Amino acid sequence: MKHLPQCGVEPTVITVDPAQGAYPVLDYSLEADIPAGVRVIRTSTFEPFDSYKKLTGKQVPFGGFVGESKTSLVQRLFKFVRGNVFIPDARRGWNAYALRAVADLLAQGEQFDAVLTSSPPHSSQLIGLELKRRYGLRWLADMRDPWTDIYYYKELNHTPPARWLDARYERQVLEQADAVLVTSPNTKRLFLGKSPRLTADKIQVVPNGYDEADFRAPSQPPTDALLITHTGTISETYHIEQLLAACAECGRRHPDVPIRLRFVGKVSGGLQAQIEQAGLLGQTEFIPFVPHDESVSYLLRSTVLLMAIPDVANNFGILPGKVFEYLAANKPILCVGPIGSDADTLLEECGAGHALPYDGYPVMLAQLETLVGQWRLNPNLDLPALNHARYSRRALTARLAELVKQ
Repeated sequence: MKHLPQCGVEPTVITVDPAQGAYPVLDYSLEADIPAGVRVIRTSTFEPFDSYKKLTGKQVPFGGFVGESKTSLVQRLFKFVRGNVFIPDARRGWNAYALRAVADLLAQGEQFDAVLTSSPPHSSQLIGLELKRRYGLRWLADMRDPWTDIYYYKELNHTPPARWLDARYERQVLEQADAVLVTSPNTKRLFLGKSPRLTADKIQVVPNGYDEADFRAPSQPPTDALLITHTGTISETYHIEQLLAACAECGRRHPDVPIRLRFVGKVSGGLQAQIEQAGLLGQTEFIPFVPHDESVSYLLRSTVLLMAIPDVANNFGILPGKVFEYLAANKPILCVGPIGSDADTLLEECGAGHALPYDGYPVMLAQLETLVGQWRLNPNLDLPALNHARYSRRALTARLAELVKQ
C-alpha cells in the first residue's frame, strides 16, 4: 500500500478497527507507513477471541488456537469450535462488515477497477469471492500462506465435513479469482495441484520484501562478541538443536571468540529448554516483542542472522517475510532448513548463505568455525552489496500494480 500511489494505483483500504478486533500483538508504529491521502475505512467485527480470553485468562493465541499447550476443557472446546464451526477461521465474523462497507461505497457511486483480498486469515478471501459474485469486480486473491496445507492444519482437528467445506472454499477461491498471488514458487506448485482448471499464468509469485527506508541507519555489529540474532516467533518445531550444539562446541574450541545468541520475539518454552540443555543459557539474550523499527535495529546491531524453517510438511515453500529484511541488513545468514527449498534458493541467489539441514551438525560446526576465523580478522562480517534490490517493496509494488492494471 505504501508505494501503490506512486505506481498509479489509488487504494481504498477496508480493515478492522483495532479497538474492535483481538490480536496477540499490535504494532502501531507501522501506521506511519500509510501514505497521506490514502483512505482507510475501519469497521467493527465479530470474533470469538474475547470470549476465549475471558474464559481462559489467556491472550489471543498465535495461529488461531494453534501451538499452545491445551490442557483445560475450555481450551479443548475452543480448539474444536475453531476447527469445525468457524470455517475457514475464527476471523470470518468480519466478512459481513467488510461486505457492507463495500456495498456502501458502491451505493454512493464509487467505482473500482479491482479488488485485492489479502490473507491469512483466509476467511478474507471469501469476501473477494462474494464481491466477484455480486458485482463482477476484477478480483486478485493475495494468499501469503498455504490454506489447507498450512503446516499446523492437522492440529485444528477438523471433522470430515469441516475438511470438505474448507477444501471447497479453497478451490472456489483459486478457480474464481481473476489472479492468485503467492509468495514462493513451491506454494504456486501446491495451489496448481488443487484443480485442473488452474493454469500457471493465473498464479503469480509476488514475494514479501523489505522497505528500503527501514535500513537507512548504519550497521553496527558488536566488537566484543560474535552475536547471532533471530527475530520473530520460534519454537522447538524449527529443530535448531543441532545448531545450538554446534554453537556450544565452537565456543569450547575457540574460547577467545565469545559467541552470543539473541532472540527477539516469542520463543517457546521447549526451545528455551533446548538452549539450556546445550549450556548456552548464560550466553543467550531473550527480548520480547518490540515494534518493527526496533526489530530492524537489532538486525543491524548483529554479526550474523539466524533463520529457521519449521520441520513440517510442505516446508519447501515456506519463505518467511523476515528473510528479505535479513538480506537488506547485509549480514551472513545461518539458515536451518531443507536443502533445495525456496528459502535456500533465495539465499544462494543473493549470496547470503545456504540452508543447513536439520541434522547437519558437522556442516553447522564447520560454518561456525569459518565465521569465527573471519571474526578474528575483522568483527564486522557484513557482506558486500547483495543482489536483493528486486525484493525491495518499491520494486515488488510496481509488479503488483502491473497485475492490478491488467
